Amino acid sequence: MPILRIEAPDDEARLADWQHVHNVIVPPAAMSLAEVRERVGRHRLEIAYLGDVLVGCTTVRPPIGDSATATVIARVLAEHRGRGFGEELYTRGLEQARASGARVIETVVLAANEDGLRFARRHGFAEIERYVLPGETAEWVDLRRG
Repeated sequence: MPILRIEAPDDEARLADWQHVHNVIVPPAAMSLAEVRERVGRHRLEIAYLGDVLVGCTTVRPPIGDSATATVIARVLAEHRGRGFGEELYTRGLEQARASGARVIETVVLAANEDGLRFARRHGFAEIERYVLPGETAEWVDLRRG
């Protein structure tokens, strides 16, 4: 398998790359660059490249307060799926979540993202909740790893 270059979005170009992957995969939750800048201060964000080609991104939301629950989200652009990149990104995010003290791992997937739901289920996640945010129409699925 080709080797990914994975790095934190620490400049405007990389923030824009993270934003691009996020917005392509979850258009109902499209974010502005200002929102990405705010998010990078709260969560661990990374982007993945194959050479110079943008492949995907991750979000790890560490446990907050007394919670031992972290959220790990791996996103791979459709044209790069099925090559093991999601596995590499997910494994890295899982390691980061555990290093932050997480004992429970969750993820969230847009219900319309059948590839994402299949990936989560293959990795031991089970659905715990489906919901639509107030004022929106997109359905989301929260899953927890067993």
